Amino acid sequence: MKSGFVCVAGAPSVGKSTIVNAMMGQKVCIVSQKPGTTRNRINAILTLEDAQVIFVDTPGIHKPLHLMGNYMLKIALSALEGNDLILFVLSASKVGRADIMVAQKLETLKIPIFGVINKMDIANNSMVEKAREILKDLAKEIFEISALNGETDKLLDRIISSLPEGPKYYPDDIVTDRPLSFMISEIIREKVFELTREEIPYSTAVDVEQIEDEENLTRIYATILVAKDSQKGIILGKNGKMIREIGTLARKDIEYLLDRHVFLSLHVKVKDKWIEDQKILNQIFGDELR
Repeated sequence: MKSGFVCVAGAPSVGKSTIVNAMMGQKVCIVSQKPGTTRNRINAILTLEDAQVIFVDTPGIHKPLHLMGNYMLKIALSALEGNDLILFVLSASKVGRADIMVAQKLETLKIPIFGVINKMDIANNSMVEKAREILKDLAKEIFEISALNGETDKLLDRIISSLPEGPKYYPDDIVTDRPLSFMISEIIREKVFELTREEIPYSTAVDVEQIEDEENLTRIYATILVAKDSQKGIILGKNGKMIREIGTLARKDIEYLLDRHVFLSLHVKVKDKWIEDQKILNQIFGDELR
């Protein structure tokens, strides 16, 4: 039995969560084309007949612009420690200062590193060369893939073969160690990312206040937190159109997650400049920073 922890690290928007979902064979981590989608450390647990791989999905490592960014950076850096392997992910379409920043953090660690150049379906040759240059003295092996096209089988095989022999850390039917309320809040937040633009996605958080299980239905009550009154209007939309669309898309994914009918009630609350509010950020991130 092979088992171990594999941290998936890199700059924002390189496709870390897409890689994790592809290797899991199902959607565990939310994804978006916008940077900064992943805010928390998420363990995705893949259990096979002869292996258990715990993928540690992390926020993108970059220079923070606000207090929430500082929290996300601390989480990403703390997640690098204590792993059996690190996947350092770069994008084949864009390589920049954030990737070099990640490399500098990783070269201080004594953990094996696999370099993963993702998004080869939209590769820019000069960017691929830059990625290879960053990885050449750092990575034990380099893989060039398109996770969006499902090209992760060889990578997964090498991950498993490189892991030590060990026990199962989680039961066979567990795919994440995150509580249900967190998974629901992430699904709702993903739909906000999908449907809104500019600063709106980054200024929202989701609080799942209540989950009630009935015989044939689960009722969920959640609040979308925004930083300004004007953002509340955008989330609500004209005649409530936007929040209904967010709710409809989120409900479908939650029903798939729970395999049962769901009633989802969404509300919007304004909390001025919450991304700089230490009390609120402690509620969102506190457990991960202790």
